[in-house]
Amino acid sequence: MAKKLWQKNYQVDSMLESFTVRNDYILDQNLVLSDVCASLAHAKGLKKIGILTSEELSSLEEGLKEIIALKEEGCFEIKQQDEDCHTAIEGYLTERLGDVGKKIHTGRSRNDQVQTALRLYMREAIVKAVDALLDLSDSLIELAKNNENVPMPGRTHMQIAMPSSVALWALSFAEEALDTASLSKGLYDLLNQSPLGSAASYGVTLPLDREYTASLMGFDRVQNNVLYANNSRGRFEAMVLDFFSYIALTISKISQDLMIFTLPELGYFSLPKELTTGSSIMPQKKNPDGLELARSRTALILSLSERVKSIIKCLPSGYNRDFQDTKEPLIEGFKATFELIKITEHMIDGLEVHPDALIKGCVSELYATDRVMEKVLHGGTFRDSYLSVGLNLEQVEKDDPVSSLKKRTSTGTTGNLKIEYSAEQERMLREENDSRMDHLSRTYHQLIGIDQLII
Repeated sequence: MAKKLWQKNYQVDSMLESFTVRNDYILDQNLVLSDVCASLAHAKGLKKIGILTSEELSSLEEGLKEIIALKEEGCFEIKQQDEDCHTAIEGYLTERLGDVGKKIHTGRSRNDQVQTALRLYMREAIVKAVDALLDLSDSLIELAKNNENVPMPGRTHMQIAMPSSVALWALSFAEEALDTASLSKGLYDLLNQSPLGSAASYGVTLPLDREYTASLMGFDRVQNNVLYANNSRGRFEAMVLDFFSYIALTISKISQDLMIFTLPELGYFSLPKELTTGSSIMPQKKNPDGLELARSRTALILSLSERVKSIIKCLPSGYNRDFQDTKEPLIEGFKATFELIKITEHMIDGLEVHPDALIKGCVSELYATDRVMEKVLHGGTFRDSYLSVGLNLEQVEKDDPVSSLKKRTSTGTTGNLKIEYSAEQERMLREENDSRMDHLSRTYHQLIGIDQLII
């Protein structure tokens, strides 16, 4: 049986072990490469202060790279009795290298060890989510460019309101996605501090060079206060999940709109049949299940942040085992959000626009407010003009829908959309995010010799 990092002179009760470990050992397959990165940085730090010799460091480096190869082949096993990837990695190194493997944990607690692995995971999760979100915004911008002068009924309270366009609709979500992506800078900077060396919240008496190990892992700085480093667990995860929830909220609204606009009774848009599913009883059905599940997955993602906050809200300072249950919602949240963004992008790319149905939907009452504005321009007061039109709605004539779009010239309206503004904002955000991604890739290459990202 694998030895535990906290091994005692007794065997833990099997029911308690199952309860405390739960599915952590399965989840930790997501953290193996992150932990290898942190372990190698820690080993280099131990060599720097004389705990390890050059030969011992070389052996540990070789062993850790073997774990990378096994992981990439799907052959690195984490068993329930291991509890987590940290024990499994140390166990592998000890079995492979003997006493050298027993030195890898010197000066570390499993607290700062898992904190560091999670910090690496979250840092990368942010750049991957932003990369996908910018792809989605690009699809929305392209939809706007291709339909810049395609009219569309604007709605409030779900009722006919004022003239709009497909481009205005698409760009509204592109700008929302871009604003959400811009939030990532502050969040990434917050995550980009290393907790390694904080141990079990109170540091150790070894002269660990925390700045050195932080630089090896590509962190901007150390998380200074060792107790705060521990207390931030769960808090940082909740912030990441909050970020994901804002992305999901945007997608949920897109999905709701598309379910309405693809109704046969409206027919403004349609999804390719390949992006719909059927009914077990009604042969004619082509159901927008992807859009419906996007709404549902949004609810799932929103709940995960609250789940983490509920776990940490009353914890005393220092490590508490409750933190273990913040890992699953973080990993689940990233995977659900990334998948949600990609499927939404796929649906936007496949969306078919039907100009004839959109123009047909631009009924005469859509132009009631335009008639009011015309009277104002000819010297009438707004309130008198409003009353005059409102009492004679049957006299409101339908405008040419395309010409009506061009009459709106204020910034951000259908005749002055400034699509190039959104495109430029996307370019700048992508440049910043690509820089972060390149930095992480270079860090992993220098530290563990792999060129791809690790989650």
